[in-house]
Amino acid sequence: MTTSNSSQKPARETFGRFGALMAMAGSAVGLGNMWRFPYLLGENGGAAFLIIYLLCSLLLALPIFFAEFIVGRRGGSNSIGCFRNLAPGTKWSLVGLVGILTPLIIISFYSVVGGWSIQYLFKACTFQFSHVSDNSQMHDMFSSLVTSVWPALFGFVVFLVLSLLIVRKGVKNGIEKFGNITMPALFVIILLIVVYVLFQPGATGGYKWLFKPDFSVITPGVFAVALGQSFFSLSLGCGCIMTYASYVDKKDDMVIHCTATALLDLLFAILSACAIIPAVFSFGISPDAGPSLIFETLPFIFSKMPAGNVVAIIFFIALLMAVFTSIISMMEAITAVLSEEFGISRSKSLNIIFVFTIIFGSLCSLSFGPLAGFKILDMTIFDLFDRSSSDFLMILGALLTVIFVGWKMKKADVQDEFTMHGARYGRLFKVAYFAIKYVAPAVIIVIFITGLVS
Repeated sequence: MTTSNSSQKPARETFGRFGALMAMAGSAVGLGNMWRFPYLLGENGGAAFLIIYLLCSLLLALPIFFAEFIVGRRGGSNSIGCFRNLAPGTKWSLVGLVGILTPLIIISFYSVVGGWSIQYLFKACTFQFSHVSDNSQMHDMFSSLVTSVWPALFGFVVFLVLSLLIVRKGVKNGIEKFGNITMPALFVIILLIVVYVLFQPGATGGYKWLFKPDFSVITPGVFAVALGQSFFSLSLGCGCIMTYASYVDKKDDMVIHCTATALLDLLFAILSACAIIPAVFSFGISPDAGPSLIFETLPFIFSKMPAGNVVAIIFFIALLMAVFTSIISMMEAITAVLSEEFGISRSKSLNIIFVFTIIFGSLCSLSFGPLAGFKILDMTIFDLFDRSSSDFLMILGALLTVIFVGWKMKKADVQDEFTMHGARYGRLFKVAYFAIKYVAPAVIIVIFITGLVS
């Protein structure tokens, strides 16, 4: 089995150096930054939550990112194949199953949000927001969309098909080319919105709320939310980083790739917050609007701003690109497993993903309408998929990965990959390895249990 996999390695596509950075940044920078992070920030105390999130990302998520990258590039395969190649004859390859289950769950509900984004881009382009006179009307507009059957499903299917078309073109011609274009464009667009919002009356209150911490609002559960978001945003624990790392050339510096990706992710999250939160404050609206923040509150705000229609179009273009970059990394993680482990062609693998996502994604979409009353553990299907992925499966996958790298892999192999065969980062490796082996597992377990009981 291992020999067979090794013979397949030369045929694997690889990213170019810039393409690798853009692809990995695209996996990290996405919907989690533009949709999830701002509303979690609003619900969990603003600046204090931001500080905890930064600490979780740099001190905990980054070492885990290192660990997943090492497994991916050293293993040179998909999420299952990597563990099998690095620990042949053991059950560790079962950890790689997370690389199918978790992305499939995330794709299912993310594609629903992608469908909403397409619908709202259309509404922005046809200036429908300008006809809204108060926030309640915007709430009705969003509620009408998400509780509908066919309009919501139509947007979801269109988004899903477009995502599949990108991944179908392969690693270099599809994912890499898409990332090379969209990632720089995404940063330019969000910067333009930040500058525009900066000059809006009342925006100062939003910046104060963002950057003046009040630690009295912090509870143990907030730490769990911040940890879960840092995992979610960096696509940890779901096979995406391992899969992308397996396409990165051995000569490329993994420390630079990982650190740059984490910093770009943090930068984009902060920029997104700077674009959204001050805009909310400028109209005296509470920032804790929840998941509907960018589909109800922001369109209403844009409708009242000078040139707001143009800003709304630009914003929803950025949001749509962010969803695409997140989704295609998830799809590639699943595709790699199906094609390399089961010999299924890329085209047929994507057809399988399409069928399963249509089924589960439709259930997530309908959970706002006809299936709203159907709940599991007091959660709708959409919420169940969201919570189970970010608060459990991704954390479990990351925990098992750092245990594998810290306790199962040979330290010499980990060091060889981290230091580029001993050429650099000798001292940094000692710190990173200690964090991977001891700190990360302990903190993940403590915060995870805290989140469950809080």
